[in-house]
Amino acid sequence: MSEIITLLEYSLWIYFIFTTAYALVFAIGGFIIPIKLKPAKIEKNHTICVFIPAYKEDFVILPVAAEALKQNYPKDKFRIVIVADSLKAETLTNLRKLDIEVIEVSFEKSTKVKALQVALNQLNSSFDIAVILDADNVMEPDFLSKINDTYSRGYKVIQAQRVAKNMNTSFAILDSLSEKINNHIYRKGHSALGFSCSLIGSGMAFDYSIFKETILDMDSVGGFDREMEVKLLIKGYKSIYLEKAIVYDEKIDKVENFGKQRTRWISSQFIYLKKYFYKGFASLFKGDLVLFNSTVLRNIHLPRLINLGLLFILTAIHLVFYRYQPTFANVWITLLLAYLASFVLSIHYTFYDRKFLLALLSVPVAFLEMSKSFLKLRNANKTFIHTPHSHTDVETKKQ
Repeated sequence: MSEIITLLEYSLWIYFIFTTAYALVFAIGGFIIPIKLKPAKIEKNHTICVFIPAYKEDFVILPVAAEALKQNYPKDKFRIVIVADSLKAETLTNLRKLDIEVIEVSFEKSTKVKALQVALNQLNSSFDIAVILDADNVMEPDFLSKINDTYSRGYKVIQAQRVAKNMNTSFAILDSLSEKINNHIYRKGHSALGFSCSLIGSGMAFDYSIFKETILDMDSVGGFDREMEVKLLIKGYKSIYLEKAIVYDEKIDKVENFGKQRTRWISSQFIYLKKYFYKGFASLFKGDLVLFNSTVLRNIHLPRLINLGLLFILTAIHLVFYRYQPTFANVWITLLLAYLASFVLSIHYTFYDRKFLLALLSVPVAFLEMSKSFLKLRNANKTFIHTPHSHTDVETKKQ
């Protein structure tokens, strides 16, 4: 029995040493190594199409569409396209009063991929750049100018920085905190160390023809960004993180929506891990660490909050039995502190305030809610799981 317990302990060590080292390496990389963009190849204002798929988003889509028109970019060089799925007739009428294009779609089972495919096939014009937003996203006024500048430097796949639109509840603060850590480790850290940064479904920009060719070949239900990233890497296109291009995104402010959203994310993570696992390992033997990282290494972790919760639990257990196994306890303490260090390096000092400390009290609830998400994974990718939005204004601009 003791041998089985020891074997289990070592297995957990291997997993958490890998998980902790992975987070810490990229956190340090993003902290000390700046992302240096290539010099511009050509100075011009490229044509841009901003796609905003909107599924049952009547409450937020009108102000979002109006804000999208306020870009400091030549008006004849960009177009806003709302892909309207299951919007009310009144909403559609009001949208058509704006200087935008509205494409109505309807499906038995809606997905963002299907909506974008219909929109791409219906558009008569061609563009240089495609930008993808969510229906709640608000771009900063210079967003398209910064995307254009980076595209002019030869980058075909660009991930902008997504930050919180709202910080109204403890869960919204925790969700914003999670986004910040993801931005630092999986985007800034990855780009700084020469890997492809993680795409996140919105605030993304692509070479238009490459985007169209790629998405027309997809049938993803959830997590289309994960599959798109892999397909683009296979074609030789690595994504770059553009930290200075800001898009505001609504954060989850209710516990029930938190669980629903995480169920979708966890499901897509493991689905695409399974789908591209062998291709990813094959790329390793060909020396392609970038594809191996995006298909395998990044996806074999449990969600970060689950890892943190398990590390706390395991450390606490070993502290109770410290006198029996002091070496084991020291290992778990070290792993927990190292994992927490990756978070500290990822969060700007201005984020630490009274509201942040109060929000930490909700971490156990978030851990339990995310743990319950694992019980709902079986059917999570069979239908689109919609997260409702309710915030029309950007409440916080300095984070």
